[in-house]
Amino acid sequence: MTSFAPAVRNHRRTALALVLCGGLTAALAACGTEEDPDKGTNGVARLTAAEIDKKARAAADAASAVRLSGTLVSKGGTYRLEMKLNARGGMGSVTSKKQSFALLRVEDELFLKAPAEFWSHEGSAEAGGSADVAAADKLGGKYVKVPEGDPSYRQLRGFTDKKVLLDGLLALHGTVNKGGRDTVAGQRTIQILGGKGEGGAFDVSLEEQPYPVRVARGGGGGTVTLADWGKAFPLEAPQEDDTVDYGGQLPKSSG
Repeated sequence: MTSFAPAVRNHRRTALALVLCGGLTAALAACGTEEDPDKGTNGVARLTAAEIDKKARAAADAASAVRLSGTLVSKGGTYRLEMKLNARGGMGSVTSKKQSFALLRVEDELFLKAPAEFWSHEGSAEAGGSADVAAADKLGGKYVKVPEGDPSYRQLRGFTDKKVLLDGLLALHGTVNKGGRDTVAGQRTIQILGGKGEGGAFDVSLEEQPYPVRVARGGGGGTVTLADWGKAFPLEAPQEDDTVDYGGQLPKSSG
């Protein structure tokens, strides 16, 4: 009697091998078609955290201009910033809980523009009655030149200084690490962290130049977005008839 069992077993082994090979081929094909997350990017995400940090800072330093928008928390106060900065100076507004004022700096000339209420101390111990009100009315809505010798000059200038402001914003504390990927204002990004984020963090663009596009300061110090890198904007000193030069020191303000 002739047995057909070996032939059946051989057929089953062949079929199993074909199934296994087919599955393996499909798996390899799937791996081969998996999209590269860095395809079409500037390739920065492949670098180490320290290298990305260095490239982002270099790109920010080399850019001719930038626009900042967001909040800063400093010494118990919260400030809303809307600033445009370049190598010659900057312009924009600073808003706190109590006050809002505009700043304009061209080279070393710094101007502050605020409503009359900013310059009035009505209701305070320094209130000067009608003279105080008259002075406030004179200054309100005008660009008041901030003397370089005034105690507030350095602090206010810092809001209009591209290098000073960016160095402060991009400062990370602790070991620099890579965070996750995200999309900020339509741009793919990679995040750089100070520690695990407690030392601050910022998102670096993976599109074209590796500019920082969003900053989260450590310790709840605020969040700022950065845009319009390299985009020129007009920066000129205000007209003379729109300017008040108060002399060697600014008058006291309610802010």
